Amino acid sequence: MAQPRTPNVRLAAAITEAGWSHGQVASALVRVASEVGAHDLLAVGRSHVSKWVAGFHPSGRAPELLAEAFSRRLGRTFTSDDLGLTPARGSAERSMLDWDSDTLIALNEVGKADVDEHRRRVLGAAAFSLAGLALPPAHWWPAMAQQGETRARPAARTVGRADLEMVRETSQVFSKLDQRRGGGHARAAVVTYLRTEVANLLVGNYADDGVRRAIFSTTSELAYLAGWMSFDNAEHVTAQHYFTVALKLAAEADDPPMAGHIIRAMAHQAIDLGHLQQGMRLAEASMEGRRYAAASPRERALLGVVHARGLSATGRTKTAAAALLRAEDDLAAASPGDDEPSRVFFFSEASLAHETACALRDTGDLTGAVREFRRSVRARKASTFTRTHAVTLGYLGAVQARQGAIDEACGTWSKALDAMDGVHSARARQTVVDMRRALSPFRRRNNSTTIEVDARAAAYLAAVA
Repeated sequence: MAQPRTPNVRLAAAITEAGWSHGQVASALVRVASEVGAHDLLAVGRSHVSKWVAGFHPSGRAPELLAEAFSRRLGRTFTSDDLGLTPARGSAERSMLDWDSDTLIALNEVGKADVDEHRRRVLGAAAFSLAGLALPPAHWWPAMAQQGETRARPAARTVGRADLEMVRETSQVFSKLDQRRGGGHARAAVVTYLRTEVANLLVGNYADDGVRRAIFSTTSELAYLAGWMSFDNAEHVTAQHYFTVALKLAAEADDPPMAGHIIRAMAHQAIDLGHLQQGMRLAEASMEGRRYAAASPRERALLGVVHARGLSATGRTKTAAAALLRAEDDLAAASPGDDEPSRVFFFSEASLAHETACALRDTGDLTGAVREFRRSVRARKASTFTRTHAVTLGYLGAVQARQGAIDEACGTWSKALDAMDGVHSARARQTVVDMRRALSPFRRRNNSTTIEVDARAAAYLAAVA
């Protein structure tokens, strides 16, 4: 005799709170399913919902789409777990990377995966997806912008400009912390804030459409920041998922410069990981149309230097040089009075010199690379941009070592190690790994300078392991 099923009290409670009949739940689910192309759920009716309340488990993507339906109705974020349901196997991974999945579901899933220790380990063990570097087709962008306009939440509170300014101010604080302390510091706080207070603003009514777009755009910046912090801490799969979600949010905000900013970061990551052709395609895409044309001069310069790095990394030296000159012109056109987004506050002469040096290094122009790395070190305000200052010094020392100036390299590396105190960044840590690798031929020589720096580097790596 079959065992009776346990009724799903969580789902029943959510239905009661929503004030829906089982037929209305089915209609709401079908509406969401039609938006995301889940055609297998379009025939769901009242009887299906009654069975789910009785304890049967819905198939496929129904749990995550039910969660979205209840989120819309009740004005706060629901998950499958909140409804007493288990997501379909692989649905979290799909919802985070697939362009056609719902933005808010994907945001919740990547945040949940990041803060849950078990799911974070699973995500960290996954492979970086080259397929995930392919951008959506041209028709996707206007469709996402239109979808953003129709995310009405009748039961939710009104979100106004005061809410927007609150998120912007908090985002700026986190961004400055990242620049100073590195991506390994405070990301949990960023993600918690993003998943709770900010996510709830995405399911509200808005004072006007300008506020809605700005809320989605600012949330995109926060998701991008979580991705950038993950990238800086060498959690590349997690970073890729955040970048994907950030791009969806930017598309719903109809914010091409924000989209260009994110695609530029995706290109940077791909190039750093050695996926040069994919990175080059992303760098080109970041500068297409209004992503570049509507951006502020400072942001155009940022897009331009990563484009130049892609060109140099793929062997197009002359074109890379022209792209660097264009980036210099864009940065020269920026002024303190510009109406530019806060996300580019870090990009200055020092940043331009750093990226220029990386491009020159990649083409084999070590003399030019040393010159530009030194210019970056001189121009950067180290107390504010400590992480990048330490990385720049590490890179400079590596190029000096390649030139055979090992004593000079040791002097630079010693300064880099000084700067790394209090910085939690895998990129900074990698420069120390490279430092020890470059010093390995000198370990048996009686050179006090190399011995001292090598010992400091070993101690640093032991402390951060």
